[in-house]
Amino acid sequence: MSRKNRPYLFYDTTSSVCSTCLQVVEAKVLIKDESVFLEKWCPAHGIERVLISDDAAWYKLAREVYVKAPEMPERFNTQMTYGCPYDCGLCPDHMQHSCLTLIEITEHCNLRCPVCFAESGPERLKHRTLAEIEAMLDAVVANEGEPDVVQISGGEPTLHPDFFAILDAARARPIRHLMVNTNGLRIGREPDFVARLADYKPGLEIYLQFDSLRDEALQAMRGANLAEVHRRALEQLEAHGISTTLVMTVRRGVNQDEIGEVIRHALQWRCVRGVTLQPEQSAGRNEGLDAQPGAQHRRLTVSELRRRIAEQSGVFSLEDIVPVPCNPDTLAMGYALRLGDDVQPLTRHVGPEALLAGPHSTIVFERDPALKAQVFRLFSTNLSPEGQASCLSDLLCCLPRIDAPQLSYENVFRVLIVQFMDAHNLDLRALKKSCVHIAQPDGRLIPFEAFNLFYRGDRAQRTEEIRAGIAQATQRRATGRAIQVSPVDAGCGS
Repeated sequence: MSRKNRPYLFYDTTSSVCSTCLQVVEAKVLIKDESVFLEKWCPAHGIERVLISDDAAWYKLAREVYVKAPEMPERFNTQMTYGCPYDCGLCPDHMQHSCLTLIEITEHCNLRCPVCFAESGPERLKHRTLAEIEAMLDAVVANEGEPDVVQISGGEPTLHPDFFAILDAARARPIRHLMVNTNGLRIGREPDFVARLADYKPGLEIYLQFDSLRDEALQAMRGANLAEVHRRALEQLEAHGISTTLVMTVRRGVNQDEIGEVIRHALQWRCVRGVTLQPEQSAGRNEGLDAQPGAQHRRLTVSELRRRIAEQSGVFSLEDIVPVPCNPDTLAMGYALRLGDDVQPLTRHVGPEALLAGPHSTIVFERDPALKAQVFRLFSTNLSPEGQASCLSDLLCCLPRIDAPQLSYENVFRVLIVQFMDAHNLDLRALKKSCVHIAQPDGRLIPFEAFNLFYRGDRAQRTEEIRAGIAQATQRRATGRAIQVSPVDAGCGS
């Protein structure tokens, strides 16, 4: 008898949340026509299917090859009581320490970006106190010992009245690398402000919002014409030699065809160390991202952005963009060596066999066990840029035809894809490996996606309601067991 097959491959099972009620639901990972989907079912709101990768081979590579052992923080901050994602954080069920920690110092902003996950804006005037911010910094240090990367964020952090006192407080702690996440308006308009920023070199990096070179796209993404102020900001950062990363939020139909142009533009500035691409997420003011029919199948995924980098940049090939081992589901990275105008991608010289080969095979450089260790270090976000540059210098000694013994962070150029999951594509298995966390004054460090979905603003109230429901259900089960066990115990004792 011939049986009918389902029109997809059942690859795995995981857990997610219903995008309507935020209750945890079981989910399946399905592969169909070389694309990967997350399918989940909520008893109250039905079936939901969302695209999570448009390249099944890439998805399998990330899941099965580029995986490292979880690294623990120095301490955990919350107990396991309600289950993931309602116990943040970090609870002992979390599988990765903080590679990068955000300190949100203000809700105030001089833009009102349509894509903002934080819902900050000019009308929000709340600043965290310096005491609160110092408590957040202390929480990061307590968890990490010597934090690799701490990012001062907001809102627009440069608008905080104690901005430089906050930088001083961060520098007073054993933080290896400090970032400022900014839209660049003050940097582009106030030369004296940039000159003062330069006093915090080295170890300071500007994480500059840079979605496009065109005002038309910037209006759609940020609600303002910013091309000119971004140009002036880069001129100021270049003049003062302040390390900078360009951060491009990518929205389909708006700026996905500019990825290569932004990468090539970044390479024109000595101060720019790389470009970070963040596919648009449904969060904050952007809740309507997935409202239109079929939108879940048009999502920008890590695999698509990887392909667009290869097609558009003229610098990186597909082989140059690899999963980041600490959280390969949501992170991908490519490294290049920049010597003057010459840009040499490095990742293409290091295949996955360098991660897998044992010490028994050392004839070719890809299988050298020392190289294996260096690659693990290089392609991990839990190193400061200085540590990555040092590792890069060591790595070059193992690669053919590259002679560059004197290297610094200025010779590194990287592209990084960072996908922040939302309620539609949330995979709790991947969330447990999140290495980007947001610090709280009460000592908690909460994974970025979990914070936006369950702990930011009004979402926190919904999370408390879910917790209360879990506690009541647990109590009912405990009471039921007690009622059932009692007569048996009495009978055994008679």
